[in-house]
Amino acid sequence: MKSAVASASDYRVFGLNVRSSIPLPELHPVAISGEADVTVTLGPVPEPEGAQPGLTPLDGGLLLVIPDVGRYRIECGRRITVEPAPGVPERNLRLFLLGSAFGALLHQRGLLPLHANAVEIGGLAVAFMGESGAGKSTLAAWFHDRGYRLLADDVCVVRFADNGRALAMPGIPRLRLWADALATTGREPREFERSYVSDDDDEKYDVPIGSQALASEPLPIAAIFVLARGFESRVERLAGVDAAEAVFAHTYRGALVRTLGAPQSFWSSAVRLVQFVPIFRLERVWDLNSMDDQFAALLDGALGELSGEAG
Repeated sequence: MKSAVASASDYRVFGLNVRSSIPLPELHPVAISGEADVTVTLGPVPEPEGAQPGLTPLDGGLLLVIPDVGRYRIECGRRITVEPAPGVPERNLRLFLLGSAFGALLHQRGLLPLHANAVEIGGLAVAFMGESGAGKSTLAAWFHDRGYRLLADDVCVVRFADNGRALAMPGIPRLRLWADALATTGREPREFERSYVSDDDDEKYDVPIGSQALASEPLPIAAIFVLARGFESRVERLAGVDAAEAVFAHTYRGALVRTLGAPQSFWSSAVRLVQFVPIFRLERVWDLNSMDDQFAALLDGALGELSGEAG
């Protein structure tokens, strides 16, 4: 990683204007007039003696320590300072910058980041929540390959419009897929770069998404589906406490809520979300070889549920 960068570049992600002295090829450049919402710079990030890997509070901000990658200081929801580890591949440094570091910044800003993908269906956003490995990106790739526009991958940030409607903000324009998911969706692993450079062959690959396949503006959220594995395909509406707990459980870097000392604000946003957006448990058999039949049936079921809500 270079110790200095000649100039900063501007990007927009999660509804925020970002000015970064670290090139971020995963994002599409934009022209920002005036001050950015977030600045990313290279610089020294001191590590206190005994600091543990991961995210910890430090002097009014947050410190993210990733061994063999670098240290990130996240402050006030506005600044991220990055000190790379010696010899770290730039791709590895960016992975944690756009992941955990930005996740911490989103919480500092009081936003609601869901561990979810989102696609545009009929001019509205439909989000799919789930833990890592639940198949979110595989499902998003299936939608993308059938002409649906992608809105967010892995992290879907929710904001509320003045009229109270929940909006999904455009996220990082790429998919991260395992090698078997690449093959099943007709992609060749050798054509894509791995998300994290290592000697481990068991890693995800980055699949860039072109601007024509992206929903570039915030969209009202029509529904949120929690992905689950089961012995059959079915859709079940969640209500009340069950719906709220699903949002809590699938908040991106949700452990930071208490760390930052503002759980009431987060809980208010989560409850507000489930009051106005239907939450469903979407259960299916996990078999990549029958993905077309599975996902087509799930889409029919999802749209049927949405039609029922609209009626």
